[in-house]
Amino acid sequence: MRKVLFSSVKPSCTTPRLSCPLVQYNQLRSALSSTASRSMTYKHESVPQLLYVPIEGVERLENYRTGGYHPVEIGDNFCGRYRVVHKLGYGSYSTTWLARDEQLKKYVAVKVCTADSDPHEINTLSALTRSQSSSARSVGETMIPSVLDTFNVQGPNGSHSCYVTVPARTSLSGAKDGSWKRLFQLDVARALAAQLTIAVEYIHARGVAHGDLHLGNILLQLPSDFDQLSIERLYEKYGAPEMEPVTHLDGKPLPPGVPSHGISPVWLGEASEKIALSEARILLTDFGEAFSPSEKPKYGSHAPLGIRPPEVRFEPTKPLSFSSDIWMLACTIWAIIAQRPLFESFLATEDDMTCEHVDALGILPLEWWQKWELRRERFTEDGTPINHNPYRSWADRFEDSIQQPRRESGLSPFDPVERDAIFALLRSMLSFRPEDRPTAQKVLESEWMVKWALPEYERIGKSL
Repeated sequence: MRKVLFSSVKPSCTTPRLSCPLVQYNQLRSALSSTASRSMTYKHESVPQLLYVPIEGVERLENYRTGGYHPVEIGDNFCGRYRVVHKLGYGSYSTTWLARDEQLKKYVAVKVCTADSDPHEINTLSALTRSQSSSARSVGETMIPSVLDTFNVQGPNGSHSCYVTVPARTSLSGAKDGSWKRLFQLDVARALAAQLTIAVEYIHARGVAHGDLHLGNILLQLPSDFDQLSIERLYEKYGAPEMEPVTHLDGKPLPPGVPSHGISPVWLGEASEKIALSEARILLTDFGEAFSPSEKPKYGSHAPLGIRPPEVRFEPTKPLSFSSDIWMLACTIWAIIAQRPLFESFLATEDDMTCEHVDALGILPLEWWQKWELRRERFTEDGTPINHNPYRSWADRFEDSIQQPRRESGLSPFDPVERDAIFALLRSMLSFRPEDRPTAQKVLESEWMVKWALPEYERIGKSL
């Protein structure tokens, strides 16, 4: 039986199947890091009492309650049209299922939201993908998943909003979790970074900031022939649903709103270094934290601590804007080209993250520097580290997170000219003051994008 020892681990909604030990090891490492960083933010929130034996790779079963998840089973048919054939993943406010659209004879992703969730994400996606014809869609719009259908499901835990989109292969974090190397080929990394920036520029031009840009929310599109797979062939190729009985800790019968079995998500992905340029087409997803700076001010961030912009901490009374996305975009571009994240957030506190920022980027703006109480324990007045081991500068991080792992893995490192162009771009995006960061359009016009990243993206179309 696949019982898990770490009941707090909550993998992302694109978590791969855990039948592969490598995927299991890397997913656990990533999930622990993400959970640890988020736990520093949500200490005030109550955690539901443990009622059921936790199952590895499955959502928290205690969230099957009034207002929570809807119990979905393989074979369920929504609207007399969408037959559930597998599980794609889950998040805090939804479970996502692979279904066969029996009218159009194609596979779709059905996201079933918790009964107490906000329809904000559906509304945002619909607003971002309003083009009526494929010919009218901009390049950026093609990287945002269109809402193909919406409906409600009434169940024992309440009324659940559901929406249908195209399914995806895996997230970029999922591709890394399926690899020991945790690196993309250089041409693929460039193309992924270019597409992500195009998608961000598109949503910013439409007045929307994403609010949660990281590898787990960037999905790789499935190959065009995926719809041709029969359900039987799908199971042969990727594995049938793995189901584990749900057991009440005190032996009581399960309540009506709790599923009889936990189901592990299917692994449709591939190890990051094996992904070819022709396969490197993305979808930017999870708009649950998205906001419109001109319409409704947003204060604070629920993004993982490792990518959270510093103004969230040091300017809490000022509303966030598009520039907060630019900081996260820089962190995510780094994560695409690197083996390790730019800022290490495992079991980190806000002070740990600020220390990471200063090590890599230099001293904070003066008013922030003076406001940071713990700085006297970590740095001298001029920013020299005190009893700080290990100390990793920007150059150290580029070498030990990008260049050295790429050489050791037999993958191409960046040559000095391209490295300098990346330095110039990312350092500008990681300006401490939000107003000093470039816009997404300026990022697209940067030397690295124009000479290296965008040309690789353009090659994808030529390779199809």
